[in-house]
Amino acid sequence: MSVEPTTQPAATAGTVKLGDLTVNRMALGAMRLTGPGVIGEPADPDNALEVLRRAVKLGVNFIDTADSYGPEVNERQIAEALHPYSDDVVIASKGGLIHERAGDWRRDGRPETLRASCEGSLQRLRVERIDLYQLHSVDPSVPIEESVGTLAELQQEGKIRHIGLSNVDARQLAQARQVATIVSVQNRYNLVDRHSEGVLEACERDGIAFIPWFPLGFGDLTRGGGRLADVAATKGATQAQVALAWLLRRSPAMLPIPGTSSLQHLEENVAAASLELTDSEFAELSRAAGAVL
Repeated sequence: MSVEPTTQPAATAGTVKLGDLTVNRMALGAMRLTGPGVIGEPADPDNALEVLRRAVKLGVNFIDTADSYGPEVNERQIAEALHPYSDDVVIASKGGLIHERAGDWRRDGRPETLRASCEGSLQRLRVERIDLYQLHSVDPSVPIEESVGTLAELQQEGKIRHIGLSNVDARQLAQARQVATIVSVQNRYNLVDRHSEGVLEACERDGIAFIPWFPLGFGDLTRGGGRLADVAATKGATQAQVALAWLLRRSPAMLPIPGTSSLQHLEENVAAASLELTDSEFAELSRAAGAVL
C-alpha cells in the first residue's frame, strides 16, 4: 500500500526559496528519463514526456537536469514536454561535467567549457535565461573561483538567473560565495549517507537551499527490512515514501529531487510530501540508519 496523492500534493511539504524564486519542496530529478547509463534516448520516449507532464500536474514546479544527461537528451525532453513553461515552473540545469560514455564522467570547469555548456542548455531548453544554473562538479585543475566567476559573468549577461553548486564541501562553498551569490547546493545525501551534513548545516544557517541527489540511495531505500520497513508498514506507505519524508523533516532547507521513469513511482514519490513522521519515528530512523539496509 502507498500514500495516495491528493490535489497538488507536492505543495503539501511547504516551499523553499531559491533567491527570489519559491518552489515546492518535493521536486523531480529528470536524469532517469534518459537511456541506460544516462546515455541516449529511453526505450519509451513518450513515457518520459508523460512523466514530466504528470509531475507538473501533481504540483512539482522544480525540475533538475544537466547538459551531461544523455548527453543533451534530457534537456530536449524537458523542452518538448513542457515548453512553453508555466510561470511557476523552475528549470535547473548544470554544466562542468562531461559524460560521453556510460560510467565515464569527467570534470571540466574551464570558463570556455562552462560558457559553451550554458549556451547549449539555453538552446535546448528554449529559454533566454536559465532559472538556476549549477556548477556540476569542481574541477581540481581549475580554481573554483574561476569557474564560479564565469557563471557570475553569464548571470550579469542575463543568461543565468541564479547560481548553484553541486558536489562541494563546506570550504568550496565558502570560496564560491566570495565570487557570487549562491542560492543552492546539490550534494549526495539520504537517510544512510550523510557525509554532507556539514554542508547542509551551512546551507541552513545561510538561507541556501540544499538539494539532495540520490535521495533514495541507489534504490536501496526502497526495499529491505529494518526500522524503515517497520515505519512504512505502520504508516501504510512505501519505504521510499518514508525515506523522503525523513529528508523533508530533517531540514526546512531540503529540496529532494527523487528521479524515476515510472509514473507509479512518480505519484508515490510526490505523495510522500504529505506523509508526516512523529518525533519518535524521526529520531528512531535517524539513529537506526546504519542498520536499515
